[in-house]
Amino acid sequence: MSQFTIRRVRESDVDAVVGLVHDLAEFEKAPEECHLEAAQLHTALFGERPAVFGHVAESGGEIAGFTLWFLNFSTWRGVHGIYLEDLYVRPEHRGTGLGKALLATLAEECVRQGYGRLEWSVLDWNPAVEFYRALGAEPMDEWTVHRLADEPLRKLAESL
Repeated sequence: MSQFTIRRVRESDVDAVVGLVHDLAEFEKAPEECHLEAAQLHTALFGERPAVFGHVAESGGEIAGFTLWFLNFSTWRGVHGIYLEDLYVRPEHRGTGLGKALLATLAEECVRQGYGRLEWSVLDWNPAVEFYRALGAEPMDEWTVHRLADEPLRKLAESL
């Protein structure tokens, strides 16, 4: 198993994380949909009112993986939770325990902060589905994600 360190993302990590986000978009077969730029991520993570948080995994002096996440809230549980927006591990570091360590770090954050759950979405075809299930993650098969973006989002906003 390779040696790695998990830590909070730093300002100096932003460019590397943006590159990995673009690698993730490539992996998910949608590179044309990824428009993230370093200035945007820097503001989201380190601006006046940060709304996104993250961790990186370092191995051999390089960033080998990352998570980006934000808080959500469960009205039924009455507490916050973490929504994991992205988790990505470079292909050469997969199978080393790095992905599990990144998830365990977020689980520890939930427990320490009193958050009620850790949630994320995964594409059905992603081989990581079996890994997540082996950890005890349950698919929310009765729920369908809905999204408004671009023109439909603008059109609804203008309907007021």
